[in-house]
Amino acid sequence: MLKKILVAALPIFVLLAIPFFLRPASGAPSDAPAEKLVIISAHNESIKYEYDRAFRQYYRDRFGRDIELDFRSPGGTSDIVKYIADRYEAEFRHFFESDPANGEWTPEIAKRFAEPGVENDPTAPEAVRKARKLFLSSDVGIGIDLMAGGGTFDMQRHAKRGFAVDGGAQKRHPEYFADDVIPRSFGGDELYDKDGRYYGVVLSTFGICYNADRIAELADPAPPKRWADLAAPRFYNTIALADPSKSGSANKCFEILIQQCMADSGSPDKGWEEGLNLIKRIFGNARNLTDSAGKIPRDVAAGNAAAGMAIDTYGFTEQEWNELQFGGTPHFFYVPPEGGTAVSADPVQMLRGAPNRKAAEAFIDFLLSIEGQKLHAFKTGTPGGPARHALRRPPIRRDLYAPEYREYRSDPNYNPYESGASFVYRPELTGPYYGLLRILIRAIALDPQPELQRAWKAIIDAGGPEKVPQAMRAFNRLPFPYSEIADANRALRRDAVEVAAVIRSWSESARLNYLEAERLAKEGK
Repeated sequence: MLKKILVAALPIFVLLAIPFFLRPASGAPSDAPAEKLVIISAHNESIKYEYDRAFRQYYRDRFGRDIELDFRSPGGTSDIVKYIADRYEAEFRHFFESDPANGEWTPEIAKRFAEPGVENDPTAPEAVRKARKLFLSSDVGIGIDLMAGGGTFDMQRHAKRGFAVDGGAQKRHPEYFADDVIPRSFGGDELYDKDGRYYGVVLSTFGICYNADRIAELADPAPPKRWADLAAPRFYNTIALADPSKSGSANKCFEILIQQCMADSGSPDKGWEEGLNLIKRIFGNARNLTDSAGKIPRDVAAGNAAAGMAIDTYGFTEQEWNELQFGGTPHFFYVPPEGGTAVSADPVQMLRGAPNRKAAEAFIDFLLSIEGQKLHAFKTGTPGGPARHALRRPPIRRDLYAPEYREYRSDPNYNPYESGASFVYRPELTGPYYGLLRILIRAIALDPQPELQRAWKAIIDAGGPEKVPQAMRAFNRLPFPYSEIADANRALRRDAVEVAAVIRSWSESARLNYLEAERLAKEGK
């Protein structure tokens, strides 16, 4: 009887054993559902494609698992920053209200739970201090693992507010952070956070891009070489620009322009005035306005504008593509501005409550590894290089500029650690006012842009700034001098109604100044 039972059960045992014998060996990819890593980023599609392809292979090789990269792109850097802040407020409120012991959620808690240092401020209400401590000790998340790209300012702000957490790379790979690999700072800019809340991945500089065909159509066909050239009357209605209130890269470029004016004049007060008025004249020459700095080179290459400001990686990439299009004779060029530019890091950071912390850590490690750095710097088809798109992003690691890698790099003669060393960014001058700057430029150059451009055109038609000094004095008026910048910055920290009134007053004042400048220019004064 027992023998009959065993014989009858044998097929069942065999069927049950098949999955066991057919399961993959340890470390090999399994049939389990792929993991997911959610990344919020303003990176272009070329970067996303190469990240996705290379990191999938990296993760499979090291962990024996498949992974999907889910990129979220709600807009430019400024849109992403706003989205992250809004989501953390909503998620923390839900977490806070889930426990009655936390008390009542109030508008002041909503406003201040992410305020740096408020947890130790004895003048702050106890409920606010407790809410802040609760948030910092929590694992509240927004369903996103990482933010990639966007510049150090916004990532520093996320770190201070508590939205970003330690990615742990210094502990896992201390060798990456030696001075001859990834230095702590360069040119005045921090390349990574000492507490691991952001890590620079590549270096960025800003320069000028131009279309040689469009330049040749101008009365003076000399290509632009300095920032000030973009403000010259001959470039009226030919410049492509990005809105700094939407593009963090554009705002950083304008900040650097102001810093260069400060350095050239030897005075922060004078440089602030000269820099902002230079920006106003550049906006007076604007033809196209976009929400993303990455679109500027495409507009210029297409002939929709004669010139514009560009990030090095977008400029070099567009120049390479243009060269292929025109059989080795490009019509589009990218040049670093004479007088120098600043070097800044383009980082990655882990967000609080990351759903897949293990994969997020692996992604950070990958980007900072030799493999990840080759992906950014090497030509397509080279060992370790990208498969389809040459990203042409200068690596953060100094060792990637060694002679042994020269033949593989897309831009073998370009080293930001050398080319950017002539200009030292001084964060204490404009860094605390970076957010103010994007609001101010919008208020004095974008909101009243029709009046600004009419005034600038009237000044040009009158023979230029030297011919109508009264008109230029009206055109050059600013809402406040640099000596009052701290007060202006505090005015933007009030409630929403008061802040809106301040910004409106700046815009209306600028509009009236431009109307006066237009009238005086037409009168020849």
